[in-house]
Amino acid sequence: MSSLLPYRPAVGVMLLNRQGLIFVGKRIDQTVEGWQMPQGGIDGGEAPRQAAMRELKEEAGTDKAEIIAEMDDWITYDLPAHLVGVAFHGKYRGQRQKWFALRFLGDDNDIDLHAHEPEFSAWKWLTIEELLHVIVPFKRDSYAKIVTAFRHLAKPV
Repeated sequence: MSSLLPYRPAVGVMLLNRQGLIFVGKRIDQTVEGWQMPQGGIDGGEAPRQAAMRELKEEAGTDKAEIIAEMDDWITYDLPAHLVGVAFHGKYRGQRQKWFALRFLGDDNDIDLHAHEPEFSAWKWLTIEELLHVIVPFKRDSYAKIVTAFRHLAKPV
């Protein structure tokens, strides 16, 4: 059944602060502890860059950032079997994502998880080495590709 469903077109954001640390949020809807970077679907007629900035604003409550890099390739991941037909309103088998690295231009007070309908219950900054250890297992392969692509940006500026 899942192989018949399409991938949801989406974007992801690696938000890096001036110290080279990465923003992650703790999902509200998880029963196990799961942290992730901001990500979400691309709306009809929306360019991936626009979607990345919108998702950052919706999930982190700030748009005080600039795009500094974009992955050439799209990354796909499949949902675990128990989430197919449940997540994404049952319409998708996983996501096909375009990832962007953004430099955060604000300060921590600019982050507001409640600016829109909250998706995260908490947030923190992590080193790039810590990132893969807190991500839900089914997204780790995707995140490893993102880390490889953007590792050179995870340093103080």
